[in-house]
Amino acid sequence: MANDNKGWDPSQLRKCDLEFEEIPRFVYNDPRVDEFISENKPVVILGSKLAKAAEKWTLDYLEKNMGNGDFTVFLSKNHKFKYYDDKKSMLKSNSDFIPPTKKLDMKLPEFIKRLREWKKGDDRLYLQQGLNNTVGPAIVHDFLNFDWNFCTSKQSKHNWGPLTSNLLLIGMEGNVTPCHYDEQQNLFAQVHGYKRCILFPPDQFDCLYPHPVHHPHDRQSMVDFDKPDYSRFPKFREARGCETVIGPGEVLYIPMYWWHHIESLMRGSYTVTVNFWYKGGPNGTVTYPLKGHQKVAVMRNVEKMLLDVLQDPKEIPPLLRAMVLGRYTE
Repeated sequence: MANDNKGWDPSQLRKCDLEFEEIPRFVYNDPRVDEFISENKPVVILGSKLAKAAEKWTLDYLEKNMGNGDFTVFLSKNHKFKYYDDKKSMLKSNSDFIPPTKKLDMKLPEFIKRLREWKKGDDRLYLQQGLNNTVGPAIVHDFLNFDWNFCTSKQSKHNWGPLTSNLLLIGMEGNVTPCHYDEQQNLFAQVHGYKRCILFPPDQFDCLYPHPVHHPHDRQSMVDFDKPDYSRFPKFREARGCETVIGPGEVLYIPMYWWHHIESLMRGSYTVTVNFWYKGGPNGTVTYPLKGHQKVAVMRNVEKMLLDVLQDPKEIPPLLRAMVLGRYTE
């Protein structure tokens, strides 16, 4: 990967068997930014002031101004923080599911203390907190001074739905959010430190082997990027994606249904990120052939419908095999 920024070194990137194209990078007022967004393609946006008001959010500043509430912190025995759905983990069909991380309520000073004192071999922590009225007044002031005109202009121009949430992410160096996709548009604003972002288009669905929709890891890839099991996931060798490293002041547009694998660079500083999640806009007139993200939505709906009808997830595979094998296969 090209390194045009002296704030990081390629040796800080985790090894991956795949090769990636570079995600394009344009200044915020370059018309190509909107061209990529309109085509649901990722792009790095440079020079915007979207989260400039947060550039002062050092650990000292946050500790002083975030407030005394409890914040959501995830604990992991390793560097991976794979999302899971609490409600789905309670289903009878998932009785043998073991959560890979532990969710904690933690005061910010305790989190920062543990982050600063962390050493190799200790449990890792990752703060993932919605920015809402529980934060202190100084943070609210900074939040209100984000460049909301930039956001709303993208929302309006590209017909996105409403803003659903802003998530504050504070991670240790080397933390990884494994490959998954979201069903929302995402403006991913980097505030402190550097993150490597690996993205795959929705049409790579069969190369990334998502968990079934009823599983707590729904929308997550089953492939371990550190040690891919090619006997179980042979098509992962064929996956074609793109990547970039984003630093302070840079914003990555992650289109809905695009797979993304995010790493805080190893042997670097802590990372602070704020994301802006928007619902997808109305579908409008459907054109054919369907686009990759539309096919993913169709597949999700088929899975959900079958689960509603059959009730037991174990009934779904044999029904699909009976429906397809010998009729739609040679």
